[in-house]
Amino acid sequence: MPASPSTARAINDRLALRLLQQEGPLTAGQLKQLTGLSRPTVADLVERLTAAGLIAVVGEAGEQRRGPNAKVYGIVADRAHLAALDVRTEGVAVAVADLVGRVLAEESVPIGGDMGTGPAVEQAVALVERVVKEADADRLHTVGIGAPGLIDPASGELRDSSGLPKWHRRLVAALQERLPEARVSVENETNLAALAEQRDGVASDRDTFVLLWLGHGTGAAVVLDGALRRGASGGTGEIGFLPVPGTAALPSSTDCEGGFHSLAAAGAVVDLAARHGVSADPGQEPSAVGVVRAAAGVVRSAVRQVGEAGAGAGAFRSARSGDAESPPVSDGDEPLSRSVGEDEPRPASGSEASEPLQAVPAARFLDALADRLAVGVASVVAILDPGCVVLGGEVGQAGGDELAARVQDRIARMTPLPTEVRTTTLGGGAVLRGALLTARDRAQEELFAPGERPVQR
Repeated sequence: MPASPSTARAINDRLALRLLQQEGPLTAGQLKQLTGLSRPTVADLVERLTAAGLIAVVGEAGEQRRGPNAKVYGIVADRAHLAALDVRTEGVAVAVADLVGRVLAEESVPIGGDMGTGPAVEQAVALVERVVKEADADRLHTVGIGAPGLIDPASGELRDSSGLPKWHRRLVAALQERLPEARVSVENETNLAALAEQRDGVASDRDTFVLLWLGHGTGAAVVLDGALRRGASGGTGEIGFLPVPGTAALPSSTDCEGGFHSLAAAGAVVDLAARHGVSADPGQEPSAVGVVRAAAGVVRSAVRQVGEAGAGAGAFRSARSGDAESPPVSDGDEPLSRSVGEDEPRPASGSEASEPLQAVPAARFLDALADRLAVGVASVVAILDPGCVVLGGEVGQAGGDELAARVQDRIARMTPLPTEVRTTTLGGGAVLRGALLTARDRAQEELFAPGERPVQR
């Protein structure tokens, strides 16, 4: 059954607007070429979208040819303003953008753990209002929030969690109260990071992949066949609760201590580095910059030291090439299942002392960290076979290709399923970017919808 004239017009309008979003400003002739529509149809949709205040003339093209210049049309970017929030245990970051996603203002503030719920919420809301003012935005159309924890798939609300600050849940309600005209939504931070990596990052060529988030805590986001998978209760990817060998206890329903979190969270990374004699650079201690930046700092320092010593992952593969069938090793050369939770360094002896890798404490630390990460990655690979795992977050970015290669080497020996391990290109900023993308999509979905559109104010 052919579409009705009104439905056809709506489809054509949406197609043109999507092209203007993806390609930037275009002439009517370029719209005709890209859409395959007739010249009269393109002229009609340009007139409709202009009258609705969604597009406007932003310039002219054709200065090099004879005849009148062609008008160039673009989306009216200030038709709506969006805000994105990255809510962390240690603070909050805010960005305000226009309808096409161009960031107009951005700022972050730390929020200490000793601050009460009320003052913490007020500080975060005040930051949003300040950034909105800096962006010269009259009001917000859509607000996207990324936060750690479980999101109820039915209500879309952040579920209560004993391991997270109480001000996180209160902040969402406070923003809804202070911004009654805005559409406020919240999504798990790791899911948003995965969406950003899929759109603008290292996974843009993958329809199926898993993002392993390495920040204050740990998390995983699952993208299968191009779609983000949240699970029946919204908990897909809560890998911090994964029981692992070598920890003192099992995780509980309310506490991920004893799970993968105990091996790979920022605090565990800092402790592991200290046991291997890898310290943070001066001024980058946890007490000075927070545990996440400290963890990223020690990993970055180790990567630098390994590079300077020439004991990179390539040296590891060369040293182990004759032992390809053995299980992954910890820094103590014991099977991973026996020592991953202990990974205490021990002096090199015999042939070990001649290996560049074993002589470099930083390389030992990176190997021990890779052993730990391989436990989580191997579990994901065995169940999902994603073909690609992205090491995300601040710690994943700090590890770079050096850490990713070490993890991939271990996974290749632990599973028959081919798996590429990549490093994030967006780092900790992926959450804010993902929140902005979802806010933009939601705003455009509403404003570009067919039917009667509100007149631009």
